[in-house]
Amino acid sequence: MTETTARPLRPVILAGGSGTRLWPVSRARHPKQFQPLAGADSLFARTLARARALTDTPPLVVCSEEHRFVVAEELRAAGIAGAPILLEPTGRDTAPAIALAACEARALDGDPVLAVLPADHAIADTDAFAAAVADALPDAEAGRLVAFGVPPTEPETGYGYIRVPPGEGPRPIRAFTEKPDRATAERYLAEGGHSWNAGIFVFRATAALTALRIHAPAVPAAAEAAHAGRAVDRDFVRVDAAAFAEAPAVPIDRAVMERTDAGVMVPLNAAWRDVGSWHAVWAHACDTGAADANGTVTSGTVVAHDVRNSLIQADSRVVGAVGLDGHVVAETADAVLVAPLDRAQEVKPLVDALRREGRPEVEAHRRVSRPWGAYEEVDAGESFRVKRLVVRPGEGLSRQRHNHRAEHWVVVRGTARVERDGEQFELAANQSTYIPIGTVHRLENPGREELEIVEVQTGAYLGEDDIVRLDDRYGR
Repeated sequence: MTETTARPLRPVILAGGSGTRLWPVSRARHPKQFQPLAGADSLFARTLARARALTDTPPLVVCSEEHRFVVAEELRAAGIAGAPILLEPTGRDTAPAIALAACEARALDGDPVLAVLPADHAIADTDAFAAAVADALPDAEAGRLVAFGVPPTEPETGYGYIRVPPGEGPRPIRAFTEKPDRATAERYLAEGGHSWNAGIFVFRATAALTALRIHAPAVPAAAEAAHAGRAVDRDFVRVDAAAFAEAPAVPIDRAVMERTDAGVMVPLNAAWRDVGSWHAVWAHACDTGAADANGTVTSGTVVAHDVRNSLIQADSRVVGAVGLDGHVVAETADAVLVAPLDRAQEVKPLVDALRREGRPEVEAHRRVSRPWGAYEEVDAGESFRVKRLVVRPGEGLSRQRHNHRAEHWVVVRGTARVERDGEQFELAANQSTYIPIGTVHRLENPGREELEIVEVQTGAYLGEDDIVRLDDRYGR
């Protein structure tokens, strides 16, 4: 455990972002940080494990309203209780998110040291990461702003660069450059003395807010006003949306770190990767020894022959590959991507084209997480839709009605408690019921095993917004 600071250490996990460059696995409603990429656990789950290596204090998670139940479920699965989930009304980049977290951390802990951890990073050596954070604590205690520098291995233009004087251990930051062009990155690599900015920070909550007031005053002004209007709903903290919208969208690097004279860099040698592209996913898997003798990484049911230096991820079916070299193949239930790894950054134009066409594959997977469990679309036509619902033990859907569709429920597994226009009854496997249009209804799982339902919807309109919630235990 790293925590040796005299004041509390509170991890802050930034879990916003959409990760379009990792489509088709990453999607707007279930982005990359909540996906298992080249591993069994999601990036967010791995970030939670790193936070636990630092302290027993639960992390403070900043995420969007849309992803709040995914975050809550990940925390539950990790056995972490009492972690505040701070909801951003709209994405405004990292400076406003950190300012909001600093306000909440001060309300919880006085003036703790914050360890700001992006949820979409991969770090192979957790012990080395925890040791680097321990090295940062004395400077953070003293009011300095600590960034972490990764020794560069190539002239990467997607990262910021930190320049420090020669030496070992923590050193003052001489220059902080955000995402240089290729020629500049090549010069930095040739000159030495430059490190990649890992995007991980350690500082006191008050020190962060003070630096923001000096260098980007509109950010803390909006964050503090938004936080002052907060409302707590279970573990969720909702802030004033109108006040937060006044914050400029700016990263903490540009808002503060490029301008402050209080910056300190601590070296980070922990096999760090910002998992922002399929090439980075492949490289991280290689870092952790997941590649075969030919440098190929596979996930799911994959049959490969004469395949080298490639990443093949199968989600829902068998994927076969022959003669590939330096490629990514990412398969999901409703989409497949094939591209050279060295052109993996070009996925975004594909996503933009699909979005212009209104394709649902941009927004969500067929399986969609809900606070009560999940649903998966099985089939759909002009006036019908078939879904598979899985309801966790003790959970239930809202009391609701639909204006345009009727539903037929068939229990496949478990026990269903059904409320229909005031009548309540239970259904076992192979039993069914019908919910006419306009009928007030609720579905719950009173049992100890998962409830599995096949739902057949029929009607003139079958959109997810045809739900009139009358009562909901999850506050939706």
